[in-house]
Amino acid sequence: MKIAVIIPAAGQSTRYQHPQTGESRSKLDEDLGGKPVLQRTIELFHTRDEVATIIVAGPPDPQDFADFKLRHGDRLSLFGAKLCPGSPVSRAASVAAALAQEDHGCTHFAVHDAARPCTSSALIDRIFDAAAHHPAVIPAIAADDTLKRVGEPIEEPEEIDPVAAILGAGAKAPPLRPVIATVDRTGVVLVQTPQVFEASLFRRAYEGDLSGTDDAALVEALGETVLVIEGDRRNIKITRPGDLELARAILGLGGPRSRPTHKRF
Repeated sequence: MKIAVIIPAAGQSTRYQHPQTGESRSKLDEDLGGKPVLQRTIELFHTRDEVATIIVAGPPDPQDFADFKLRHGDRLSLFGAKLCPGSPVSRAASVAAALAQEDHGCTHFAVHDAARPCTSSALIDRIFDAAAHHPAVIPAIAADDTLKRVGEPIEEPEEIDPVAAILGAGAKAPPLRPVIATVDRTGVVLVQTPQVFEASLFRRAYEGDLSGTDDAALVEALGETVLVIEGDRRNIKITRPGDLELARAILGLGGPRSRPTHKRF
């Protein structure tokens, strides 16, 4: 196999906010043992014999992309990663932008979340081995918790969380949402990345509607079978600030030092 790894990194991190101020910030720049999250993710793939190229789809806005390239470009180039602007439309459109940059004649494409740096070598081995024999393979774990569908937050009088008030944070209490239904979890799995596809199938999937929430959904829309292999519960995606602490624990890494990560050499 000759694999092109696509890393969509064009998102705005809207759910990744400072717990006190509510200010959004880039989770990909956060420190994981002296390296940014994005670099830790790239390092999962750059030494693997099967990987011919790594393409990172960064922010779509020209100035944001220039800033992104300034922060990450030199370091990622050491790992053979190519940067290109993503799309403001959707994650899938950003993957499509990266797909257009592939010029190595790869036999397979792997798409991996930029904010998923805890993927184990064993999981990557499993999915690459399966992809050598099947055209579409994704990792997933069982949904063990009870699943409930909830409605919109209910309106309550504006009150300050007393604990937050004591700490001086002034944060509002989390919203309350009514349960609408309990969802049957039989056969339900939680999908992870990397997702790996035979190249011609992947290109065909990206010629159609790009409204799916993951790459497998676009392949499924073609009527093709997507196979699921066992994922890894440690393969978390950093979405909220608490996830960063969990990622540090999983990887056995410390927190930030005195200087910003991208300024350390």
